[in-house]
Parts: sequence; structure tokens; C-alpha cells
Amino acid sequence: MMSDETRAREEIVEIARLMAQQGLARSSDGNISVRLAPGRILITPRGLYKPKMAPDDLVIIDDEGKLLAAKEGRGPTSEMFMHLEAYRQRADIGAVLHAHPPYATALTIAGLPYPADFMPEVRVMLGDVPVAPYARPGTSAVGESIRELICTHHNVLLSHHGSISVGQSLEQTLIALERMEAAAYTYYLARALGEPLPLPPDELEALAALRQPVLDRP
Repeated sequence: MMSDETRAREEIVEIARLMAQQGLARSSDGNISVRLAPGRILITPRGLYKPKMAPDDLVIIDDEGKLLAAKEGRGPTSEMFMHLEAYRQRADIGAVLHAHPPYATALTIAGLPYPADFMPEVRVMLGDVPVAPYARPGTSAVGESIRELICTHHNVLLSHHGSISVGQSLEQTLIALERMEAAAYTYYLARALGEPLPLPPDELEALAALRQPVLDRP
């Protein structure tokens, strides 16, 4: 949990700018949160242009979504249900990023599985990236769609909608998101050049054994 609220606000603003610069979330898309303490979640506001967001634009909600603190006129993102579900399912989560990574999202639109079997770093650092069934954005159904999957994965793709990434810190969570999108982009290039060749089954098994398991449900 991130106890220094001022630092958390500044870091969220910086992460939002990095996501925009990398094309992981554009305009007012995407949302970010950190768990400050039990029952206190700092989260991005609804409908705000992220590259111009300031630390005091962020709002605080409780673990049921009730607004605890906000600048006048600010309310939490409509995707808070997804964030809250992730925090409920795992005690080790300190940060949540919802993004719209174009290449990883395109896989869900095309009905293609995430390419976890083609690059060793993906097998070791990410593992499988499952796709949650489509749920209408901004509804509690999105939280329900990731409920089981987020228990055992740091990244989950949202069918036709983007992704959710989680971690103990904002930086760790952004790294997971960046790696997921980079591998999807590389796979896209490979498909443009020819038929991608997966790693041999015995090598995939050996690489999977090196991966650290996801921990700590409440």
C-alpha cells in the first residue's frame, strides 16, 4: 500500500503522461488507481484529459466506491468497479492500470489468443494473458468479467475494450502493461512477415518453471 498520498498523486500524474506518450491510453481514455490504505483508494477522475491532469484532480473513494475526498466537480472514473474488484480479489495489489493498448486490444477484436508461446521473456515475465468476456464499459459487469482471471494474472485483456494490469506499485504495473503491448506488437510484425513459429514445447515448459507465481488473495 502507498501511504504517502502526495507522492502517490504525483506518480499517478506521471504514469498517465507516460501511458499517453506510448499510445497506451489517449485523450481521456484509461484510468489509474493506487491503494493508499485499507478502505482508501486514490483514483483518476471521470472524463478528464489525462495529459493535462494535475495531482489535485485525483479523487479518493472507499472500497465500495463511495466518494471520500475530491475537488469540486470531480468524481471517480466510471471504470472504478474494475479497480475495486481487483483490490478485493488480491491483497498484494497496490496499483491498477486500465489502458487501451492498440496491438493487444486488436488481438481480442480479431479473435486471436495472446502470443505467450513465441518469446522467452513473455513466458517468464508475463505468462499467459487471458481475455475476459466482453462487458459494457463503465458498468459493474466489467468488474465481474475479470473477477476470477485477475486472481492469477497481472494482465487481463478486456474483449474489444483494452486491458487491466495490476502490481504492487505503479511502476511495476506499468512495466507489466508495457511488456504485454510490446509482445503483441512484435507478434503483429511477425504475422506480417510470415507464419510465426512458437518455441518448442519443452522450452516453453522450462521457461514457465522460471516464472514467479501470482500471490496473495485476501
